[in-house]
Amino acid sequence: MEEAMTGELLALDLINTRPASGDLLADVAGLRGWLRLQAGRGLVADPAGVGAAELAAVRGVRELAVAALGRARVGEPLPEPVLAGLNAALAAAPRSGGLVRDGAGVSFRHWREGSPEDRLAAELAFSVAELVADPVEVAAVRECAAEDCVLLFRPTNPRRQWCSAARCGNRARVARHYQRQKAAEA
Repeated sequence: MEEAMTGELLALDLINTRPASGDLLADVAGLRGWLRLQAGRGLVADPAGVGAAELAAVRGVRELAVAALGRARVGEPLPEPVLAGLNAALAAAPRSGGLVRDGAGVSFRHWREGSPEDRLAAELAFSVAELVADPVEVAAVRECAAEDCVLLFRPTNPRRQWCSAARCGNRARVARHYQRQKAAEA
């Protein structure tokens, strides 16, 4: 099984946990590994503490994300069950915020109320909602140009064709080189 691609919008990183080679969130260990890769995003304090409930919640939001982005990318409205599912995930762990003492001053922090699985699902659903509600962002999402890849990405460079230069881009360049060498020998 390949390693998860990270560094995209969180909603895309979530969708990309289902590459062509299988499901990176097939079990709790896979979810823990993915959450460790997402550590800088503050999804959970300790991935080792997640279990079956969090796995079910994340997989549920992922299915909603796939459906929502798929429809949004072709300009179709979100089906009512998808919209209701994302809204339910958001409502299960509402976001609160407040001022907290920070040394001699104060800072504003936000947090989510609810069970650990609801908080995790809500954060992921929030990222999906932000993406599908922004037509400019949706239009910018691309599919990897590699024939055997199903991953999505949002390019920072308009010429970018592959989900990853190291992953699919390198394979494509090697294949082109091989074809040129084969043609030159013929």
